[in-house]
Amino acid sequence: MRRRIAATVVATTTASLLPALPAQAAPSTITFDLAASTGALRYGATGFLYGLGDEGIPDETMLAALKPQVTAQKAPDGLQHPNGDALRIAPMFKRAGGREIQIYMQDVYAQWPYENLGINDYLAKVETQVRKVIADPYRGSYVYVPFNEPDQIWYGGDLNRLLADWKTVHQRIRSLDPSARIAGPGFAAYRSADLRTFLTFARDNNVLPDVMAWHELGDDFYSSWHLHYADYRSIETSLGISARPITINEYGRINGDLGVPGNLVQYVAKFENSKVDGCLAYWTTAGGLNDLVTRNNQATGGWWLYKWYGEMTGNTVAVTPPSPGGSLQGLGAVDAAKKQARIILGGNNPASGTYDTNVVVRGVPGYLGSAVHATVWGVDSTGTDPSGGPHMVREGDFSATNGQLTIPLTGLRGSSAYHIILTPNTDLTAAVTNRYEAEYAALGGSARVTYGAGTGYSGTYFTEGYGASSTASTKFVVTAPSDGYYNLSLRYSAGPYTGAPAGRSIRLRVNGADLTDVTLPGTANWNTWNTVTTKVYLPAGISRIEYNAYAADDRDAVNLDYLDVAATSGTVTAYEAESGANTRGGTAVVIADSAASGGAYVGWIGAGGANTLRFNGVTVPAAGRYRLVVSYANAEVVGDHAYNNNIVDRYAEISVNGGAAKKHYFRNTLAWNTYRTTVVDVDLAAGPNTITFGNASTGYAPNIDRIQLAAALG
Repeated sequence: MRRRIAATVVATTTASLLPALPAQAAPSTITFDLAASTGALRYGATGFLYGLGDEGIPDETMLAALKPQVTAQKAPDGLQHPNGDALRIAPMFKRAGGREIQIYMQDVYAQWPYENLGINDYLAKVETQVRKVIADPYRGSYVYVPFNEPDQIWYGGDLNRLLADWKTVHQRIRSLDPSARIAGPGFAAYRSADLRTFLTFARDNNVLPDVMAWHELGDDFYSSWHLHYADYRSIETSLGISARPITINEYGRINGDLGVPGNLVQYVAKFENSKVDGCLAYWTTAGGLNDLVTRNNQATGGWWLYKWYGEMTGNTVAVTPPSPGGSLQGLGAVDAAKKQARIILGGNNPASGTYDTNVVVRGVPGYLGSAVHATVWGVDSTGTDPSGGPHMVREGDFSATNGQLTIPLTGLRGSSAYHIILTPNTDLTAAVTNRYEAEYAALGGSARVTYGAGTGYSGTYFTEGYGASSTASTKFVVTAPSDGYYNLSLRYSAGPYTGAPAGRSIRLRVNGADLTDVTLPGTANWNTWNTVTTKVYLPAGISRIEYNAYAADDRDAVNLDYLDVAATSGTVTAYEAESGANTRGGTAVVIADSAASGGAYVGWIGAGGANTLRFNGVTVPAAGRYRLVVSYANAEVVGDHAYNNNIVDRYAEISVNGGAAKKHYFRNTLAWNTYRTTVVDVDLAAGPNTITFGNASTGYAPNIDRIQLAAALG
């Protein structure tokens, strides 16, 4: 966050940094040296400030697919924003694989900039927060951030007073929580002289931060990050201070960066190549992964960039961009075990233009061969609208001479990012749009890609390693344009395997929950392939589809080739909220709205246990798990802010047949006449059921338009 005047500083685009390229400029060159390892992947750029709003906001799948590392969130029970409480989002963040949660302690205050009630008032609030953290089960995952942009807020122009208060607050936190990790100073921009003074004081007073933090929110990031990083490390060295982990806990300009793959890839590349963490800045609404997610479960173009990043494996490699401070940047990694190398790249000045570049790959390892197969994918900027996903740019085989090859790319868009996968030259078929090749998926347990002597497969190879395993897993991330039934068509082989039955099966897991064991008839041999289709109900947007080993008798000994996903039909039953067959309690009332599916909705649900909407006669043919698709509107906003829209994610307590209520949060729809859907799993009895919506707290549930019921398996 920055003070209001910051908008005039950072609203310009990259075009202000460098002169525009000539229309007929010669192709640039960006080089990746696969023989020059720079260490293990950190995935540090996958971080967020207020990227999480409440439990399920965004949907956990949107987070887990990215391999999240750091999130910075509101102080426990803080007043700065209505959502984003660090302790409340912690369970979901940790389930999704998150590493570290930073607590913006000054966000306990309601005003922006923070009201200054004196250090004693703040110390009392600090102590309350620390005691809550100590009592929390995720205590070891938190990092305290005592000050946010203190060079502008509370201490502008008075560094000495900041130093004194830093010492006081640091010591108070450490006295209450001896194992505390503390980040700072949290300057709004890179300030070399002030950082030297701060570190000197902190060293001499034994109050060094455990994590060094500042913000990169201006145009100068693009031209000067490498200078900031080098200068900071030189300050540490000159002062005899051991290298601190660095978190840039706010990055990205107020205009032009969030959600734009071609700009965000420059941050990703520079932060990963420097092995630092970063959190996307909070300029819009909470709970949307800082514009990577829209409508709670759908990906913008920027999301796919971070998904590519999270699926890189192995070690990063040395990258030489056209210039350290130029717009075209990239990141490369090589995985010897998987026999793959992956590259992400992008960036142009101006971002609205196009460019040509030659991607030079050096140090090509022997296992990739003298002819290397490359697939190049692109993803375009979609703003805050859903993205249809990546598109194929080119595919081909490239000769490696003396361990070097060149991939020419032309007509690249400045606002887009690009992904290159290098494999041995074993492709038998061309890549197919909307086909998910197993060899490119994320793998778990003993699953592996060998690029061996198999035949008959699609793409460049397949996944194996399921025999004699209960851990093998192939993890696909797919996108669906709308709520509905989809055919998951899995191509596999299941040849003879000692001790295994002729017929095989594999466990299907969808969005983190086991769904069914898929029967896979045996095949004549391991080079004979078959396809089995499972019809499932998927929400609009992103889903995680996993095929996992599970059996002790090798009935799951199979190889996997690819997954096709295609829309199909199925039974979906709708019930309108305003129907006279339903029961409304208390203040719940039918209100006309032409935007609602039946011309009306039910509002004023909640703010007391008696104010409910009960759907009666919700009838299903068999007992089991069903997808409850709720159409709703919620545009509640609390207070005002200089640039953040303080949306409220209302929740409803949903009860089936009078049983225990399940709390479910509903992502804000930003307008009362905009209706979105969210999917809730419910267990229903055969025949008629009741489903009740309420909210016994002082808050309201969203306006309910209608519900739809669909079996999880079609």
